[in-house]
Amino acid sequence: MTQCFHCGLPADGNITAKIDDHPQLFCCEACRLVALTISEGGLSSYYRFRDELAEKPRALNNDFLGYDLPEVQLDFVHRDADNLAVARLSIQGISCAACAWLIEKHLGEQRGVSQVRVNATTRRCTLRWNPETAPLSTLLNEIQRIGYQPLPDRLESNQQQRKAERHQAFMRLGVAGIGMMQVGMVAVALYSGDHYGIEQNWQSFLRWVSLVIATPVVFFSAAPFFLSAARALRAKHLNMDVPVSLAIGLAYTASAFATLTETGDVYFDSVSMFTFFLLLGRFLEMRARHSSAFASENLRQLLPLTVTRMDEAGSKVSVPLNALRPGDQVWVNAGDMIPADGVLTNAQASVDESILTGESLPQIKKRGDSLCAGTLNRESALQMHVVQTGANTQLAAIEQLVEQAALQKPRQIAFADLIAGRFVAAVLVLSVIVAFVWWHIEPERALWVVLSVLVVTCPCALSLATPAALTAGLNRARQLGVLVSGPQVMESLARLTHVVFDKTGTLTEGHLRLLGTVSPGAGAQTGEAESLSIIAALEQYAQHPIADVFRAFDRGLVATDVSVSEGEGVCGCVNGTHYRFGRPEFAAPGVAYPDEDAQVLWQLLAAETEADGQAIPLRWIMLGDCLRESAINAVTELGELNRNVTLLSGDRYSVVADVAKAAGIADWAGEARPADKLHWLNQQQAQGARVLMVGDGINDVPVLSAADISMAMGSATRLAQSKADGILLNGNLTAIPAIIVLSARVQKIIRQNLTWALVYNLVALPAAATGILPPWLAAIGMSASSLVVVLNAMRT
Repeated sequence: MTQCFHCGLPADGNITAKIDDHPQLFCCEACRLVALTISEGGLSSYYRFRDELAEKPRALNNDFLGYDLPEVQLDFVHRDADNLAVARLSIQGISCAACAWLIEKHLGEQRGVSQVRVNATTRRCTLRWNPETAPLSTLLNEIQRIGYQPLPDRLESNQQQRKAERHQAFMRLGVAGIGMMQVGMVAVALYSGDHYGIEQNWQSFLRWVSLVIATPVVFFSAAPFFLSAARALRAKHLNMDVPVSLAIGLAYTASAFATLTETGDVYFDSVSMFTFFLLLGRFLEMRARHSSAFASENLRQLLPLTVTRMDEAGSKVSVPLNALRPGDQVWVNAGDMIPADGVLTNAQASVDESILTGESLPQIKKRGDSLCAGTLNRESALQMHVVQTGANTQLAAIEQLVEQAALQKPRQIAFADLIAGRFVAAVLVLSVIVAFVWWHIEPERALWVVLSVLVVTCPCALSLATPAALTAGLNRARQLGVLVSGPQVMESLARLTHVVFDKTGTLTEGHLRLLGTVSPGAGAQTGEAESLSIIAALEQYAQHPIADVFRAFDRGLVATDVSVSEGEGVCGCVNGTHYRFGRPEFAAPGVAYPDEDAQVLWQLLAAETEADGQAIPLRWIMLGDCLRESAINAVTELGELNRNVTLLSGDRYSVVADVAKAAGIADWAGEARPADKLHWLNQQQAQGARVLMVGDGINDVPVLSAADISMAMGSATRLAQSKADGILLNGNLTAIPAIIVLSARVQKIIRQNLTWALVYNLVALPAAATGILPPWLAAIGMSASSLVVVLNAMRT
């Protein structure tokens, strides 16, 4: 039957069109119009380079005019620095890289379009255009004209698609699992009957039972393999699903034939088992991919859904975040995220900017200082004047860097697919030759000899060689304290040349700790334990990072008349004495610092005298962010593995220099913002470097996305973890060199498995082709070969 030139469905002989001066048949007018649009636009190269057939076009959508409304565009369109509109679209119907190329070329030629980028893997499109020249509805219609369905890229639709995909995969896996167990029980009876003797009618009955159970496994559970193989064959390409489909399809067909004719052997148990384990591996990969995408789809999820806006009279009203506009006055409570970029209007505030800058200490902001969306208001409520909202904030700029980095991320090459594809092609040719020879020698044995060849050379071991070793490697990585997002990470770790660390929360602990205390050396003094107890009493009602340090030193002392001076310190009475604790200028004005160490945050405990209220220094407190205990060993071991180690941080130069020296890192850079880190990474990759990035905060997300491999700390933000390829669960940095060594071992085992699978096939093939090896013994050999591969993988 003739296929439609565009989508591959059965064609209607009355629907034709000339494409590149050659008449072509189509299944419907929609496919014909799409093909003519592509051809007349000078884009017919699409049909030469696509590796999958296009989907059948849907009916034209007449509702795109609604997307021209500004209110509708709020969720997925923003303006850039050049005042051009940028839309984030989800495009249905993309099946290969040629589809992405076609959309980019066609839209790029439309009036008003400045830039089009399509990610074929995620099916997302970033469209940059001048809305005064061309409305969005016109461009969406152009996408639909060439056979694709554009939709706004919204979180809800993406989640619904993932939910449907997860449900379908679970159903297929469940059917295969149940079928495997049931057919396995029947197979035990058949094998026992072959050994001890079984009546023909009972054997026939059990075979029919196996056929009934295995049929839904093959036609429902294994359907994705057959569909993928069919698309690959139509595109004249052999992927791993082609040999998998041949293994399942041929074994099932031969078994069904043997059941119908009551001759030969059946392999329904092997079919069901093979299908189940392949589906299980793909299901686990899908879960990891969905988990990774959950928090990374939109950085602006960090912002609150509602904000408190103030009117001219000072009244407060709760409004949706989307209703916020530049010029509004906003009230932000302590502990809440700042919802937009703006300027502080009250006296001062303490703001945690670590997600943007990597700076571990809260920053004291004065009236008129700038505030950034996504940062955390730490101590007390603040008021701000909104300057930028939504897509124009600094947080949104980082989101755009993430999207750009995702488009540049290197693809992994499926080496096993390449081997399997060529091997299967050779086996198919050989099977035809064997069939031809045996048809002339002994026609009644031709089918079973060919079946023996196909079974014994079934690429089960070949297809299991890589995933079995990778799965064992992933389990071993988990034991080392590293949660790896997918098997492709194991394929790349051994080839890394550079390891890049962030500072705050990565090489360092990421939170304030008590480093020690110092006696002032004159005046009234208290012991260290007593001083810490007094401070704990003063800070017990405060909510800021410094107060958290002293929770463990609470000895039951009660502070009264406590007063907190925002960004300065706290004062109050303990056991009848009035104490002041905080910045030295607050606790005892005019006192000299004991040391101007840039890494240390000095705080002072002082007591007021009853006579004149003069503050007497009692104890200096040193606070700071400590280097992780494992950092030095990790850097040393990476050096022994001949990996280059670099420290990139947004913190101050002096702090970064001290941390780099303490950790033994010679190559470092300070005050590096997200764009700086991404630029440095791109430069290294342009020179052929393969980079592992280890980070902790949202400021690391763009470079985590662009790095060849990325890892986040177990204490990192959810977003940083979602963009990373691995997570250090216990924060032990020595797991990094350990997993690099593990990756090299996994690669070695993969090569061993592939070698064994190929050698086995080359040895067993002559025996099968000459008729020495019957089908049942070929099946045992196939299973034994797969078992050897799995056992070898377990040595990882």
